[in-house]
Amino acid sequence: MLTAKHIQNMAKTSRMPRGPKGEKRPADVNARAVTVGKIATGDIEDKRPTPEAGGKDPAAVALGRKGGKARAAALGKRKRKEIARKAAASRWAK
Repeated sequence: MLTAKHIQNMAKTSRMPRGPKGEKRPADVNARAVTVGKIATGDIEDKRPTPEAGGKDPAAVALGRKGGKARAAALGKRKRKEIARKAAASRWAK
């Protein structure tokens, strides 16, 4: 049975589907299949925007890729535990 909370969550998540790089894809399954087929056969080009085309600094994009690993290496064991406890408490509080 759908509750009001389920309906609200569905409304939040029923947006236009996007690919892994944020590009828009057709919402209809059949239209999406046709698009994939055209990309596979070379009828249309699969355009994936680059961060530079979006106006982002390439150096900042490179730093963002290694952000989590660099942060984990910089943090001490005690601080990581503290962050993990806080995150777990936040998840369980919901």
